[in-house]
This record gives sequence, C-alpha cells and structure tokens, in this order.
Amino acid sequence: MSLFDSILKSIGGAPDDVGNLAAKVGIDPGLAEKAIAALGQAHQMEGDTVELASAKTGLDTGKLSEIVAQIGGEGSLMEFANAIKNDPSSLAGLLDRDGDGNPLNDLAGMAKGLFGKN
Repeated sequence: MSLFDSILKSIGGAPDDVGNLAAKVGIDPGLAEKAIAALGQAHQMEGDTVELASAKTGLDTGKLSEIVAQIGGEGSLMEFANAIKNDPSSLAGLLDRDGDGNPLNDLAGMAKGLFGKN
C-alpha cells in the first residue's frame, strides 16, 4: 500500500485508495499519485494550490480541482503536505519515473498521455 493509499483510507468520504480516486476522476492511477504529490507539495507554497500543481504537472486545473474535491478539499491536502514534508524522498520517486533525476520530462509525458497524445 502506498503512502497516499494509507492517507486516503484515513480521510472520511474520500476514495479508499489511489486506484479508486483515479477511476472517479478518469485518469491513470500513476498520474493520480503524481497529481496528489504535486498538490501536497503546492499546498505548502505561497499561491493557489491547484494552479501551482497545474504548472508543475501540466495537468488541467479542472482535473486537479476534481482530485482536491474527491480527497476532501483543501483541508485534507494538509495530510498529504505533511507526509511529503516528513519524507521528501517519496515525492522524488513518484515524479521521476525513469530515474534520470529530472521529473519534468516524465510529467510532460504523463500529461500528453492524459490528453491522448503520444
């Protein structure tokens, strides 16, 4: 079970795991994990959480807003933000799929997949 799955199980009214969350918003579970990670990280920053996460991932703000709503709103993002803050290495592994040290190319590829582009 992933870190995010365990947090989702503890949030009342949220989907039980990342797979269920992904199905509800219509995206791949891997992309859902990365979106949650970006939202958790952005929640700790100055500015609009969804817009910051969108800029980081390339995902549409509407899709990210759906994810925020599914996990219980901005208040629930604090749990994800704290998990990332307590274990920053968990974020790096989620966002850097190919392990090259640069998560941006992986995020761009995931965003293309979301919109059906190859």
